Amino acid sequence: MARESQRNTNYELIEAMAQIAREKSVDKATVIDTLVAGLLSAGRKRFGLEAKLDVAFDESSGQIVMKLTRTVVEEAEDTGLEIELAEAEILDENAAVGQEITTELTLEDLGRNAISAAKQVLVQKVREAERERIYEDYHDRVGEMVRGTVQQVDRGNIYVKLERSEAILPPREQIARDRFHQGDHIKAYIIAVDKLARGPQIVLSRTHPEFLRRLFEGEVPEVGEKIIEIKGIAREPGSRAKISVVSNDDKIDPVGACVGIKGSRVQAIVRELGGEKIDIVPWSGDSVVFVTRSLSPAKVIEAQVLEAEQKVLVTVADDQLSLAIGKGGQNARLAARLTGWKIDLISKTERERQRDFERRTRIEIEELEGAGPKLAEKLVREGIETVQDLLKTPLDQLLAIPGIGEKTAEKLLEEATALQERREKELEEEAARAEAEAAQAAEAAAAEEALEQASPSGEASVPEGDQNEPAAATATAEEERTPDA
Repeated sequence: MARESQRNTNYELIEAMAQIAREKSVDKATVIDTLVAGLLSAGRKRFGLEAKLDVAFDESSGQIVMKLTRTVVEEAEDTGLEIELAEAEILDENAAVGQEITTELTLEDLGRNAISAAKQVLVQKVREAERERIYEDYHDRVGEMVRGTVQQVDRGNIYVKLERSEAILPPREQIARDRFHQGDHIKAYIIAVDKLARGPQIVLSRTHPEFLRRLFEGEVPEVGEKIIEIKGIAREPGSRAKISVVSNDDKIDPVGACVGIKGSRVQAIVRELGGEKIDIVPWSGDSVVFVTRSLSPAKVIEAQVLEAEQKVLVTVADDQLSLAIGKGGQNARLAARLTGWKIDLISKTERERQRDFERRTRIEIEELEGAGPKLAEKLVREGIETVQDLLKTPLDQLLAIPGIGEKTAEKLLEEATALQERREKELEEEAARAEAEAAQAAEAAAAEEALEQASPSGEASVPEGDQNEPAAATATAEEERTPDA
């Protein structure tokens, strides 16, 4: 009866191990080794650390075999190491004191607590083996796009069932418009595989810029085959993205291939991203051309590269400025990320005003009385063409110019400062005069408008018998033009 129970128990163990191996995708040999270690640990808890225990898996019978070897004594003090002679003779009628007797154990012999401990060890070891297997399977796949099924949505986290493991899509990696439910199919990008994570080890993202690249590789064969190369990506997930593309085949238009017939290819990606708008920009090695294209759909009039400041000054038509900037500055921000340049946007009117101001404030170096023709020529050769350039030049750089000592440099800088201040004062006075003239013109126009409103013919009308009315009409005109001015 005991053997029948042992056989049933062993059979149940083998079935349980096979099920664990299937469900956890863990090698069956690993499960068996883990179970053997767990039972050995349980046996030592039951019979003592010094007990001579042997636990092994018998492949021929498919059973777990546990054996305990003890020494025969007259009176046993430690039942884990010793067996009394009377008990030993039941097992072997020829047993004698000092002889070693090996008995086969059942799970019941280990006791309930020991079996629970063995179960804990098994669960822990299987979990560790499963995590190790997941890490080995996926740590080289970081950067890949995967497809899975939503298992659960809990506290914003989306748990995704992949081929042989579970992954997590945290809230921070989700697009704001994403709405997934249990059973939905989902595409995402692997950004990390954490060996020490308490929960799912595989972390997914749908907001990562590279996720957009993987979508294009899957939707546009030319991108997947590297005929078309995506040079850069800038995204604000769920809202807008810009990508720069270049073709390695002169016969293939990179933008047209990515857009597809009637926009079929890019629209499939837009739908996957919940309506995120995508601007596809032809890449160029020319910074001016690339920045100009990146600001699409706005039309650029002029772009000037300022290498020292790593900046591009872009001029657009007055009615294109808001389009170039975009809602909340989004278009310009994405263009800057895509190109790697700081972008300063300015309207055509403002740019012309700036140039006029620069022209009027420019003071040629020859206007410095302290710089004779020869010295002025030396300064120009060093790139110092204006008084403004001189004031920006460090003192040590000035002193490095042949013929300029400390006294000469100080004199030049002092004269340049005074000359610039005088020019600025002149421009301020000129601006004040222009403002006053504009105010007078506005005042005159307001007065004329008031008189036209007082009479259809443009003259003030005076009712008969009221000689004081002309003065009143004049006063009204004065009152009306005061606020307009």
